[in-house]
Amino acid sequence: MWGFLTKEAAPMSLFIPPDYFRELRREEIFPDATRPLEVELGSGDGSFFLGMAEHYPERDFLGLERMLGRVEKTLKKLGKAGLTNGKILRLESGYSMGWLLPTASVSRLHLLCPDPWPKKKHVARRLVNQDEFLNGLARVLKPGGEFLLKTDDAVYFEDAQASLGARAEFKRLDWPEDAFFYPTTDFEQYWLSLGRTMNRARWRRV
Repeated sequence: MWGFLTKEAAPMSLFIPPDYFRELRREEIFPDATRPLEVELGSGDGSFFLGMAEHYPERDFLGLERMLGRVEKTLKKLGKAGLTNGKILRLESGYSMGWLLPTASVSRLHLLCPDPWPKKKHVARRLVNQDEFLNGLARVLKPGGEFLLKTDDAVYFEDAQASLGARAEFKRLDWPEDAFFYPTTDFEQYWLSLGRTMNRARWRRV
């Protein structure tokens, strides 16, 4: 099962679902289902993911990432850090949200600097415009759970505000700069270094 990984990777941190064609149970991801579970969609090189797992050892973290090279980087970092509260799932976010992740299992879900799909013909590809994703978000978040979004793309941010604002399941929350520990991703660091502005918003599942 690990044939696509390098020897330096940490396979124990790679999460392979027992079945890709049914909804998972919470304890199939991490055995202690009483611990808060946080999910990052598009975990990149693992900068945010590792920072969160280290800072919050009492929580479990599942990162979803499609790109093999990024998965391998994060697995290596998890192995070097000796963290047992982080796992990576190599799978597409829309399907995972719509069908795979357990219902009412996620305390916080993070979408940070997603692909903005800036061309008009690609608008439907933006996650925040897809019913599969929005319905999945409402399904997987616990009551009181939170969805946190950061993006440097103003149009994507406008789409997200419109999509979430039209759903009765979500309530917009304030997000002060110093509200809680929240590390930056590799993409956020890059865009900020170029002088881009980072938009952010936070919603609660009501």
